[in-house]
Amino acid sequence: MVKAAVERGISLLGGVEIFALKGEKILLKPNLLSASPPEKCVTTHPSLFRAVAETFIAGGAEVSYGDSPAIGSTQGAAKKAGLQTVAEDLNIECADFKTGVEIFFEEGRQNRKFVIAKGVLDCDGIVSLPKLKTHGLEKFTGSVKNQFGCIPGMLKGEYHVKLPDAWDFGKMLVDLNRFVNPRLYIMDGIEAMEGNGPRSGRPRRMNMLLFSTDPVALDATVLRLIGLNPEYVPTTKFGNEFGAGTHNEEDIELVGDSFDDFKVLDFDIDRTPAATRAEGVFVRFMGNRLTSKPVIVKEKCVTCGICVTMCPARPKAVDWFDGDTSEPPTYNYKSCIRCYCCQEVCPEGAITLQAPIIRKLLTPVIG
Repeated sequence: MVKAAVERGISLLGGVEIFALKGEKILLKPNLLSASPPEKCVTTHPSLFRAVAETFIAGGAEVSYGDSPAIGSTQGAAKKAGLQTVAEDLNIECADFKTGVEIFFEEGRQNRKFVIAKGVLDCDGIVSLPKLKTHGLEKFTGSVKNQFGCIPGMLKGEYHVKLPDAWDFGKMLVDLNRFVNPRLYIMDGIEAMEGNGPRSGRPRRMNMLLFSTDPVALDATVLRLIGLNPEYVPTTKFGNEFGAGTHNEEDIELVGDSFDDFKVLDFDIDRTPAATRAEGVFVRFMGNRLTSKPVIVKEKCVTCGICVTMCPARPKAVDWFDGDTSEPPTYNYKSCIRCYCCQEVCPEGAITLQAPIIRKLLTPVIG
């Protein structure tokens, strides 16, 4: 069923030959945030990965795959997510996502320098396979944000430190996507993730596969399906402004099944605009009282320490109290840059984002 849907979607856009010539090296870029099983909906589902790989192999392409997880290796995450079994069945190589190569992107608006995984630079073209999920910092992780995994390993944390503001971070993601420039985006929305995403939310059956050559249009369309204003999501707003695509509804041509049949307006996602990182002592003082903060649910915490390891702030915003690793870590919110890396990587879903009371009172006004 998934294979038939993939073939239909690609054919509606002109056929596989539009996206890959025979003999070209095509990299499949799934979302492999962490080593999580498919039923958790953290990663691109192996059935979609298989269907896309088989379609491009049949078209004569030389297919590889890769991503850089937040923690661990590509192979480790792929094995747990079920993608490695597919890759072995189809004799698909895992591309080099460990070695970073510094590049200069002259057309960048926010960022002109990136360190990109060698496997990305070695291919002729990329097919991006994002997962439809919520995201603490950017509201939504979809087509544009999926390319953040093209930056190797822990280097991703440096961008959070340099760009703690969600809107500035979104600009960087758009520049990165413009440089990497996948030929095709196929979003896995068969089972999406709502709530405390991108790792600890709840699976939500959506029964959607979405195809586009325009990542901004694809993301904007999904956002309308779940009732979130595309202008509230940094990657969509700046994707439109930077020329990476369009989020204007009147400029997006929809083909395939009926748009209205897939609306899920009770999808659990924060529908307020992404937060702005305040500057200046007083403004920052007030801003921290309007911005959601990460909070550890002690009953769920297993004291694994992954949040401490992944915190990019200096000094760390989440750390062991007096070095005691037998109790859950504690937060120093004065150091916290609200990047939500800790919440993103927590394997137990023990970190949630807590909106301040004053923010809740203002929500009807700003939402």
